[in-house]
Amino acid sequence: MLTVEEAKEKILEGAEVASDVEEVVTLYAPGRILAEDIVSQIQVPPMDNSQMDGYAVRAAELADGRRVFSVSQKIFAGHVGTKLENGTCARIFTGAPIPEGADAVIPQEEAVELEDGTVEFKNAPKAGDWIRRAGCDIDIGDTVLRKGDRLTPPALGVAASIGRATVKVYRPIRVSLFFTGDELAMPGEERVEGGIYNSNRFVLRALLHQLGCDVVDYGNIPDSFEDTLEAFRKAARKSDLIITSGGISVGEADYTKRAVDSLGSMQMWRIAVKPGKPVGKGSVLGVPFIGLPGNPVSGFVTFLLFAQPLILRLSGRNQVDVKGYMLPLNFDLKGGSRREFIRVRRNAEGSLENYRTQNSAVLSSCTWADGLADIPAEAQLKKGDLVRYIPFSEFNL
Repeated sequence: MLTVEEAKEKILEGAEVASDVEEVVTLYAPGRILAEDIVSQIQVPPMDNSQMDGYAVRAAELADGRRVFSVSQKIFAGHVGTKLENGTCARIFTGAPIPEGADAVIPQEEAVELEDGTVEFKNAPKAGDWIRRAGCDIDIGDTVLRKGDRLTPPALGVAASIGRATVKVYRPIRVSLFFTGDELAMPGEERVEGGIYNSNRFVLRALLHQLGCDVVDYGNIPDSFEDTLEAFRKAARKSDLIITSGGISVGEADYTKRAVDSLGSMQMWRIAVKPGKPVGKGSVLGVPFIGLPGNPVSGFVTFLLFAQPLILRLSGRNQVDVKGYMLPLNFDLKGGSRREFIRVRRNAEGSLENYRTQNSAVLSSCTWADGLADIPAEAQLKKGDLVRYIPFSEFNL
């Protein structure tokens, strides 16, 4: 069996961006993946401006002890004042351009308006106080966003701040999805005796949509070699990637691997990981394929660990890895023969609690948890020992 790292390397081997480039209006591009570097043609801010509501002054005129000044003008954001007259100050508001001749701003809290209309300042400023310099955020020629970046809300704001009305992005990849098993039923349908509702369909569809994929969902496929072959043929005609759930093991009714071998090749199968040993990666009629196990928790965890990096790479993302953090356990744990990713959550003290059972059929553990703890094989861990913790937020959950 492959290690987790070997499996990830195998899955990403040869994977390239699978989608075309399109130009879209920046306002309607949240979550999209950039297909170009964004280089600024302007400075942000374009002019020196005030950080505060207050008064623009010449700092040198207050250095000799003078504190009372007349107000020669008012400057609002979006308006440019005139040159500051000697011996005067300018009433100025946050974001307004600094007038020529001024070199500091005194916040209004440090000023007192006198009855004759003059202003008395409590303290003398230094040149540059409370002024945002032109280009202090972004300068001309700065690369503010890079090809492969996801357009998060702050990234969209940065693009807008330099005047980008449109951006070039990758088209969402098309992912075909189907589920094998005679026992599966949809909520609202009558279950066969011994049957279960297909929770995996809801989990995997939601994960794919959350990653910005266009999903072609073929639903439940009966436990039949011919039906599985036909599902693969249909999926290959419309997909950049095919993902299946179930039928990837070696039971008599597990037809996924046989169908992949018949229509393409299985390049990887079985990983030394728990939950989810039977994970396959291959190619079907020239289309990449990922086969996930049918147990609900196994499907969820292996999607995050193995399918998501491939989806991000095919989608054009430049960052496909997730970050882990070392946190202490709040329990003792004896590791098994395989590396394990258990469902945990942080408590008020910042240590990790584990769910009462780590059975791969108990999907409710994933709603209770806020992340996964990476447990090495054969580990002998005590309360307080540090382990790698991956919060679900790292997976966009």
